[in-house]
Amino acid sequence: MHPALYVSKTGLSAQDKQLTSLSNNLSNVATTGFKRDRVVFQDLLYQIYRQPGGNSTQDTLLPSGMQMGTGVRTVGTQKVFSQGALQTTEETLDVAINGRGFFQITMPDGTAAYTRDGQFQLSAEGQLVTTDGLIVAPGISIPINASTVTIGTDGTVTAVVAGETASTQVGNLTLVDFVNPSGLQAMGGNLFRETVASGSPQESTPGTNGLGSLEQGLLENSNVDVVEELVNMITTQRAYEMNSRVISTADQMLQFISQNL
Repeated sequence: MHPALYVSKTGLSAQDKQLTSLSNNLSNVATTGFKRDRVVFQDLLYQIYRQPGGNSTQDTLLPSGMQMGTGVRTVGTQKVFSQGALQTTEETLDVAINGRGFFQITMPDGTAAYTRDGQFQLSAEGQLVTTDGLIVAPGISIPINASTVTIGTDGTVTAVVAGETASTQVGNLTLVDFVNPSGLQAMGGNLFRETVASGSPQESTPGTNGLGSLEQGLLENSNVDVVEELVNMITTQRAYEMNSRVISTADQMLQFISQNL
């Protein structure tokens, strides 16, 4: 069988995964706090027919040898944690992170998850929760009769109770950061989970230790650049077509040989 068929097959498979990643990016172009994926490729092992630097004669060496590649493979996808544009919503419980960091979320089983989505709401008990009802750590309760709620850039949460003029501090929002955010495991629902690759979460006050500040009344948009994704999609389509053309050409060559035997 012609080796080009198998080499091109790996190219088709790789471009198929690239297109899947691009489609996921584009489908989440309006998802709050979404971070785009980038596919990472590597070439496969080489068949060495003539070793570079080997002796062609007793006194001469091969300058380059003969090495035939066997294709390409997809080795990973990397989350790109660049800052998304901040959009003004003027909603009291909308909070954007301007810089590095993640909000910490308490899952139903007690474990921690992390998110850049600051579109918060209140539960029936007055607790600050996500749109899925998950509690925002460290757990902040807003008085039921609060007339205004203010979230400072350093995470200080204060509320003014109806009938009073002075504000009361009801909690502090903290942020966590990771040495390698790209090593976090995406869970869906705008949530991430810690892994060995990400490192341990480092919790601190917003605006300190390299963490971003909090901006009340704003949300962070997806960092997907539609134009860039469309250009990448065209490039992927052309690469897919070229690999398909190689398969067609190899098939024609085999057909020619079989017809002339």
